[in-house]
Amino acid sequence: MKRQAPLIPEDAAQPTQPQPPVPAPSGDTRPMKASPEPGRDPAEALGQKSLRDADRRAEATTAVLPAASRPLDTEAERRRARAAQRQRQAAEMKRSRAARRRGRTYREAPPAGAAEQHRSAMLVMVLTLGLLIAAVAVTGGLIASSMRTRPVTLAAPLHIYPVAQAVPGQCPAGTQGITGQTATGVTCYRLTQGLAIHKVADLRVQKSRVKPGGYDVAVTLRPSDRQAFAQLTRATVGRDLAFVVRERLVTLPRVDMAITDGKVIVTGSPDRASANALVRQLKGHAG
Repeated sequence: MKRQAPLIPEDAAQPTQPQPPVPAPSGDTRPMKASPEPGRDPAEALGQKSLRDADRRAEATTAVLPAASRPLDTEAERRRARAAQRQRQAAEMKRSRAARRRGRTYREAPPAGAAEQHRSAMLVMVLTLGLLIAAVAVTGGLIASSMRTRPVTLAAPLHIYPVAQAVPGQCPAGTQGITGQTATGVTCYRLTQGLAIHKVADLRVQKSRVKPGGYDVAVTLRPSDRQAFAQLTRATVGRDLAFVVRERLVTLPRVDMAITDGKVIVTGSPDRASANALVRQLKGHAG
């Protein structure tokens, strides 16, 4: 079946070349309407699905996809979390069984936060215990020190005089001095003004620091007597001091240097018995 060429109006500008005949499509040979109805999709006119509907479905699908992707991601995360939890539980169960086989009680490891709190509590406990021990040690030391330095009341005053001169023989009547016995015989020690001590902070025997095997007598003066004794020793460096109790010369130590801390060391006792006898005499007891 040949197709008729369209008619051309007479007032056309140029003649057109004759067009070759267009073969008719095989299959459906239904006649096609000359033009679709106004406002109608050409695809609808052909009895096919409208491209507008496909575009609308694509737009709807595109609009829904982002909103639907979030629940899917959340569900995937939940599944991963549940899987990780099941793995942890399985590992804990495995360690527990291994510990029971070794005959030991398995304890689940505490969380990181609990472990940190436990370490902090232990550190605070150790510091508190250390401070408590230090406080007890200091208190005990103070108590022991106070017991050691308990004032000793002397039975008779201890007079300490600087020796101005030593003369062989007895001291004449009316002479400010005292007679003592030395290796060379009786000697008169002329004395100058000194001081009297009624109490001492401490009075004891100790091992000699200068003579191996010997003993010394340590006298610790009270703070009220230290200043006067310091002034006395400053003026008598290189000279002797006479320790007199009940008008009797007990000892005659030499001053090697000024004593400002009130700690007097009397040396020269050959044994402990002699040192103990000197302590009793200095306290005012019969020696």
